[in-house]
Amino acid sequence: MSAATNAVRYLRDYIALPSVNPMGRTDIPDAIAGERRYAEHLREQMRGLGLDAELIGDPQRPSVIAEARVSGATECVLIASHLDTVPVDCMEIDPFEPEVRDQRLYGRGSCDTKGGMAALVAAVEQLLAQGRLAKNVILVGEADEELGSRGAHDVLDKLGVDRPDWAIATEPTGLRVMTAHKGIAIARLQAHGRACHSSRPDEGSNAIVSLARAVLALDELGKELATAPHPRLGPGTLSVGLIEGGRAPNMVPDQAQLVCDRRLLPGEDKALVRAQIEQALAGRKVSDVEIASCELGKPALELAPDHAAVRACQRALVELGMPSEISVGSFGTDAGVFAQVGLPSIVLGPGAIEQAHTAREHVPVSEVEQMTELLIELLSTP
Repeated sequence: MSAATNAVRYLRDYIALPSVNPMGRTDIPDAIAGERRYAEHLREQMRGLGLDAELIGDPQRPSVIAEARVSGATECVLIASHLDTVPVDCMEIDPFEPEVRDQRLYGRGSCDTKGGMAALVAAVEQLLAQGRLAKNVILVGEADEELGSRGAHDVLDKLGVDRPDWAIATEPTGLRVMTAHKGIAIARLQAHGRACHSSRPDEGSNAIVSLARAVLALDELGKELATAPHPRLGPGTLSVGLIEGGRAPNMVPDQAQLVCDRRLLPGEDKALVRAQIEQALAGRKVSDVEIASCELGKPALELAPDHAAVRACQRALVELGMPSEISVGSFGTDAGVFAQVGLPSIVLGPGAIEQAHTAREHVPVSEVEQMTELLIELLSTP
């Protein structure tokens, strides 16, 4: 059986192993929550290939890591495919019953990113069996990519100073080499007021009104960001995605809060975001709203188009007669986490980001097969 065929078979197996990231929710059933069952399956599968695979990090939310080494290899590549999926609310297909229709494989995680892991395992399996592996490879399945990237940080802690030369995150890019993407910061703002009876609002201070002024200030900030685009990624953005406040309609509210999503350009960080928001609030004289927190979700990514990692992937694509142009993305990945600590990284995987997280998530079977052949070509070339 070919490696490409095995990859599709493995992907079916992986989809059938629920690995839902609870995303901070408490209503996700234990039967589908967490990455452990999938991580354990991969550990045993990798051990079956003769690799010393192990689970690392939180015992309930583990990541898996293994290394395939070959004598004489001078290059080491880390290839990571995250284990977790988003929740399955409102899906229109059975999320854990993989099904092929119209040359597409349906199921939660098929696109984001179990297809990439299936291709990786199948490719390494064939190369080891044939004695054709020419690069050292660190195989990684990281937990919690969809929320806090704790798995990526666990992997980096495990590696310590013994880092690979470069890395691939197998997020869906349609098999295009992605060398840059935006990052994510999440800011929470809190408005403070003074409660009173709504029949005499002048005796209180309305926190919701104060927060509304802050929203207008943030809207102005978003417009300012649009005037300074990155040459490849476009502008950074800011979006208010959640507002809460008040206790009852007949009470002037003494508290209100919002959460905003700030998409970062390379070189931007949470300190910059905080400073920009503080300046925007001051500019509109909003003094009764404070920044409760401002946290980095995913760093932005930018790798030079002529980096050795990019050239290696492009050569493999050309060898297989596939398009080799470079792409960029507006979504964040763990490649940004790896790159932030000095590990050059790209994003490359089967499927389209438009299918990730959707009610009918799927990946083209042909792209899973092509990703397998691509990794075989890449890892068998010194």
